[in-house]
Amino acid sequence: MASERENFNQSGPLHLINVDWKNAEHRRSVAASLVQGVYILERDRQENRQGPQALAPPWWEFFHFRLHGQLVDDADRSIFGAIYEFKPTASGNDHLTNESPRYVIAFRGTITKGDAFLRDLQLDLHFIQNGLHRTSRFEIAMQTVRNMVAAFGNLNICLAGHSLGSAMAMLAGKTMAKTGIFLEAFLFNPPFFSAPIERIKDKKLKHGIRIASSFLTAGFAVALKSHHQQKNRSEDSFVTLSAWAPNLFVHPADHICSEYIGYFEHRKKMEEIGAGGIERLATQHSIGGLFMSAIGKESDEPLHLIPSANLTVNLIPSPDLRRAHGIHQWWKPDLHLKSKLYKYR
Repeated sequence: MASERENFNQSGPLHLINVDWKNAEHRRSVAASLVQGVYILERDRQENRQGPQALAPPWWEFFHFRLHGQLVDDADRSIFGAIYEFKPTASGNDHLTNESPRYVIAFRGTITKGDAFLRDLQLDLHFIQNGLHRTSRFEIAMQTVRNMVAAFGNLNICLAGHSLGSAMAMLAGKTMAKTGIFLEAFLFNPPFFSAPIERIKDKKLKHGIRIASSFLTAGFAVALKSHHQQKNRSEDSFVTLSAWAPNLFVHPADHICSEYIGYFEHRKKMEEIGAGGIERLATQHSIGGLFMSAIGKESDEPLHLIPSANLTVNLIPSPDLRRAHGIHQWWKPDLHLKSKLYKYR
């Protein structure tokens, strides 16, 4: 039996009758709904809900999108992504028609129900090991993004994802940005794998740990660069990426993504104490990656190392991790949000 959360008429943003894509709340709500549509597409597949019984279509049709294509994992045949095409009505709202992206490529996160769970768990482990880019699922996603950009142009393409799906979207966006192609992206609860410093309640202790970590990382990077007598390749990559500022949506009580809050706020604090140069160097690296380079082994860049972002934090308290990490929070009206654009300089 379908849960209430799968049914758009019971849990969707029915208040968004007239969507204005210039409105930040509307953009966030529609993007989150389209990601939810991918979740329900997979649940429909698992439960063999077809035709009138399918619950997924209202999650995009309500906003005048149609399903242009599905992204299917080659290992378990689960649906992990979808391509939506905007199809305004003949008497459509000009704000919606002129400002909405022509296509949205959305990716779901881990599903704990049905036969997709084991495959999703494998992808989660690949993410932790900085190896998501080596998976066949990501190859399918990346090729889809490249094909859509080639066919319709980057200004007509938007990325969206939640949890594992936001990691997929972020990696695709980073890959394109490194070639000078920037895609608008809405990344809900993007995972940030690191020591849980943000969970420390003592602000002075937390800040002290971050400062010590920055000096250690920057010092290690300088020493390694001097040893190899060459410019670290991450510098060029980071500068190129700095023009891309994806929209990140996080909750402080969600320990899967909350480190992004400290990651960006710490950079500002380092600037204030005159240590901005050290932090700009430290933020390009991870201790693990530097250690692997020091012993002569190739290391993969951690996905969470991004120079710029428009970070939105949901300040409404959450009773548990499940709700703090859930996609449903992001289309609720009257949220208490704090947004800030962080640009790498």
